[in-house]
Amino acid sequence: MRWLARLIYFKIWGWKVTGNTNFSKDTIKKAVIIAVPHTSWYDFIIGILLRKVTNVKTNFVAKKELFKWPFGWYFRSVGGAALDRTSGQNKVDAIAKLFDDKDEFRLALAPEGTRKKVSEWKTGFYYIAKAAKVPIIMFTLDFKNKQNHISEPFYPTDNVEADFAFMKAFYKGVVGKKPEYS
Repeated sequence: MRWLARLIYFKIWGWKVTGNTNFSKDTIKKAVIIAVPHTSWYDFIIGILLRKVTNVKTNFVAKKELFKWPFGWYFRSVGGAALDRTSGQNKVDAIAKLFDDKDEFRLALAPEGTRKKVSEWKTGFYYIAKAAKVPIIMFTLDFKNKQNHISEPFYPTDNVEADFAFMKAFYKGVVGKKPEYS
């Protein structure tokens, strides 16, 4: 299926991958991967194709109810991990524990938390990376230039403001599928 993903991504759709394309080569087995801007359901398709093109196994979390029969096997097979979303649970700690429980876990998230335009990102991804002691890898969903630009691993510091300024600067000028939401 990798050849089909490459055909669609590179030849048919005309996309390219730039930046840190070697992040998957056994050196970064655990990371929080953030994709920005998240403006359309097409982002999911680009992400799935990018997984195949770069040969990087990525993961996602979803409510535990999705992992029951009959679809649980499918969600686990495509990298899903069940999350108990019962109120009173510390979601950051629960997700950070997933990193401890697995040899390889790259959690892909959209920090906007929605496909609509937002003025501020959600901060959960940042605190998950800190709690799990893993880097954040940024990648763009740049529909204007038809490219996914991948960052070097970034380890969060104790300066939240500076860290968010650094990460947001990575995405400066990037235009999503729906430019008005970028």
